[in-house]
Amino acid sequence: MSSSLILSITTFLYGLSAVLYIGGWVFKKDGLGKAGTWTIIAAIAGNLAGILMRWAESYAMGYGRAPLTNLYESLVFFALCIGGVYLYIEFRYRNRTIGAFAAPLAFLAMAYASLSPNISDRIQPLIPALQSNWLIAHVITCFLGYAGFAVAFGASIMYLIRKRDPDRKSGILSRLPDLGVLDELTHQTVMFGFLFLSIGIITGAVWANSAWGSYWSWDPKETWSLITWFIYATLLHARLMRGWHGDRIAFISVVGFLAVLFTYFGVNLLPGLHSYA
Repeated sequence: MSSSLILSITTFLYGLSAVLYIGGWVFKKDGLGKAGTWTIIAAIAGNLAGILMRWAESYAMGYGRAPLTNLYESLVFFALCIGGVYLYIEFRYRNRTIGAFAAPLAFLAMAYASLSPNISDRIQPLIPALQSNWLIAHVITCFLGYAGFAVAFGASIMYLIRKRDPDRKSGILSRLPDLGVLDELTHQTVMFGFLFLSIGIITGAVWANSAWGSYWSWDPKETWSLITWFIYATLLHARLMRGWHGDRIAFISVVGFLAVLFTYFGVNLLPGLHSYA
């Protein structure tokens, strides 16, 4: 069995878990939610197995590289990070409704990687700029940060939806976690993401110096990473120093994740040192 087949099955499992979580939320069926948990656990296991198999396949082809170097591989790893961060959140907060908003993000990452005609899943040798021991540290920390922001985005959307029914009069909306829980979840996952994005930017700067002789070149990817960092730094400053809560924090979280998506996808269309992505 090839890594591509395992990752295709994983895409289906992420999609199925999203359907089960949404069904459990909408129809108030705890059994569907439990099935969603077991399905996303299977998806995470398949996701990890696919990455490890792809790594072994690259060694068998004589490349010997970590499968983290192109858009296809980064999307697959992004889905794994989202799934892992979400599963921790589910066990931490004992609430499966969050999966109705987090699992679809993991599924969309895998589906885009698998189905987009512009993305190739071929295993290719590393270009010179990527031949560095900093590769794994930089990519892992950045995508753990992105995953934290993705879950924060889901929690923020839940908060804004839940705010429409503060008195729990609507059947569907009343099943969402309390506003205080969602506000705290957004804060905690943003802090998690901010920590790892900061480490990712630092390791990327060190890597850039070894590859291109400069710690910072104002490349589009670098510039938008810094913009994203400032957006989330503003959120944390407003929360910790100004006492902001609720709607304002949720809106900044949504804007921050849009910046993450542009940093990840949009700047790849612009010429720059990261155009290989």
